[in-house]
Formats: sequence, structure tokens, C-alpha cells
Amino acid sequence: MAAPVARHGPSVAPYRVAVTRRTVTPPTAPGDELRAAIRAVVRRVPRGRVATYGQIAVLAGFPRHARQVGHAMRDLPQGSDLPWHRVLNARGEVSPRAAVGWEDVQRDLLEQEGVELARERVDLARYGWKPRTPHPRPGEAASARARRRTTSHAAALRTRG
Repeated sequence: MAAPVARHGPSVAPYRVAVTRRTVTPPTAPGDELRAAIRAVVRRVPRGRVATYGQIAVLAGFPRHARQVGHAMRDLPQGSDLPWHRVLNARGEVSPRAAVGWEDVQRDLLEQEGVELARERVDLARYGWKPRTPHPRPGEAASARARRRTTSHAAALRTRG
């Protein structure tokens, strides 16, 4: 009778099996895409201009998500270079914070950029950001946008002859 062979001993060559490992990407949280889009839009607000929470939400592609813009601004890491102070509420006011004193910080930062606050409000008609990128107005149909784009001054001249 033959002697039993040790399977895991030094006399047995180790198995050389090619194992392909897949890199596992962590699942993205549902709000990550939203917050990234919000930050990208806020980063575009120029110095000396302000935008509203609702305007940022629409430009980020998430209309009617103004509160999410507020949450994204609140959750910014300490020392972030994002110009969070340029985002105001729909009345042009600095929104109240849970932490005392941050409203004053926001007002000071806006005043340093030349934005005037009269009676604790910013004149949105004067200091409001008007981006060059067209975006749909809430409730506006896509066909109305297309119609407005095709009725330009040049198109009107071409039809006259």
C-alpha cells in the first residue's frame, strides 16, 4: 500500500490559478450626484453677484429642490473654497442658521464683494446672477423654448425677404 501524500506539505507545488479581481466601486449615495451638480453651479456664481436657492436647483437640473441646495451648503466641509455666501433665499435675504453669527459672516463677505444689503436684503434685480446658459423656466414646455429660440431677429429678417 502506498503512503498517503500530504496535500499541503512542502513537497507539493502551490497552485497557480489566475484570479481576476474586479475593482469594486463603492455605490454612490442618492444625493451625491445632486450635491455635485449643486456645487458645480454655485462655483460658477461670479464675484459681486448672488443667486437664489431655487435658481441654483434649476440650473443644477433639479427644479423644485431648493431645500436640497440649502442642505448641500450647510454640509460643506470646514474651509471649503466654494462661494456659499453668494446663495440667498428667494426674497434676497440671508437665511437664518442654526449656529449663531454665520448670518453676519455671510453679510460681511457679500459686502466685501460690493453687494449692498438694504434693510437686510439684496436687490436681486441689480445683483442677481443671470447665467448665459439657457435653462427652462418652471412650468415652461419644451416646445415653447424651441419656438422662442427659432424666432430670432435674423430669422425674422430672412422671412421678410
